Amino acid sequence: IPRDGELSLSFTQQRLWFLDQLVPDSNYYNINSAVRLQGQLNFSALESSLQEIVNRHEVLRTLFISSSGKPHLLIKENVPANIELIDLTDLNADMRETEAARLATRSALLPFFLSTGPLFRFKLYRLNTQEHLLLLTIHHIVADGWSMGVFVKELSVLYDAFCKELASPLPELPIQYLDYANWQREWLQGRILEESVEWRTANYGTPI
Repeated sequence: IPRDGELSLSFTQQRLWFLDQLVPDSNYYNINSAVRLQGQLNFSALESSLQEIVNRHEVLRTLFISSSGKPHLLIKENVPANIELIDLTDLNADMRETEAARLATRSALLPFFLSTGPLFRFKLYRLNTQEHLLLLTIHHIVADGWSMGVFVKELSVLYDAFCKELASPLPELPIQYLDYANWQREWLQGRILEESVEWRTANYGTPI
């Protein structure tokens, strides 16, 4: 669909936006994934890989703006995928894992702000020259458990290519999440919507 005009949220995104209005600055919907990297790290290739993923998936560059009490989307063209590097090599070797876990937990609990973004954070904890821990934290409004798996898979493919100074081997995406959200809203209406509500009421009670 065209990216001009008012861009609609998916139903799931609208629900999460509404919950954020009820409990602002909450960390309830942070999704976290930790990736342990072993061997000599190419920091530049890692940062380029993360940037490529952010460039590739426009949902990661999306903000959720409120206008007259209604949410709509703002897709930013350029969002830097910076990695914050935390060097723990000055600590005693048996303390590094503990400190990395403590700092990662604290970072994982920091809230996101839907209207200003970015809605992701990348933290890299250096344990020694051959071992790093990468923490990916993303708000649920732009990701879920399944898509985090896609994220890590794409990161692995891109990192391998960029370490070899090759171009991205990933094919261009034919659709983005916004296209799906538009299709969902066009499809789930009329009789299909009524049947969905009737099924839910019969199985789970009256919707709130």
